[in-house]
Amino acid sequence: MNDNQPQSGNFENQQLPGIQTGSPNPSYPQYASQSDSSSYSTPLPNQPMPNASSSVSADERTMAILAHLAALIAMVVSAGWLTFVGPLIVWFIYKDKSPFVRNAAAGAFNFNLAMTITSVVAWILCFTIILIPLSIIAFIVIFVMTLVCSIKGAVKASDKEFYHYPFGINLLD
Repeated sequence: MNDNQPQSGNFENQQLPGIQTGSPNPSYPQYASQSDSSSYSTPLPNQPMPNASSSVSADERTMAILAHLAALIAMVVSAGWLTFVGPLIVWFIYKDKSPFVRNAAAGAFNFNLAMTITSVVAWILCFTIILIPLSIIAFIVIFVMTLVCSIKGAVKASDKEFYHYPFGINLLD
C-alpha cells in the first residue's frame, strides 16, 4: 500500500496538536461527555410552569389582567407616554408573591417600554418634514400593536395562561 493513502482506522486514536484527549473543550459543549453536559445546559429565563393554571388564585388572575390592561388605561390617561408605569407598579408589588403575576407584569413592562421608545423615535421623525409620513405610520403601528397585544395578554391571563409579547426589551424577568 502507498504511504500517501490513509488506511482505515488510522485516524481514530490520533491527537491533534494542542488538544488534550479525555478533557472536553469548554468552548464546545457539544463535544462534552455525558457527565459534563449537564453543566452546559442554559436555563431559560423564568419560564413559567405549564400547569400553573391550577395554582393561580382569583386575585393573581385579576392583577395579571390589570398588568396587561394598564397600558391601555395609560394610553387614555397620559396620551400614550406612561404605558410602562402600570405594569412596573404591578411587578414591584407582586414580584415576590406570585410568579404568574410577575411574568405578566414583566412581559407587559418590557413590551410597553419598547413601544414607548419607538414612540419617541416617531416623535423625532416628526421634526423632519420628509419623514412625517413614516412617523404617522409608526404611530399607527404602535397604537395597533399595543391595543392588540394588551388585549390578547389580558384574555390569556383571564384563562390563567401565560402570554409572551412579540416584541420587547428584556429588562425585567
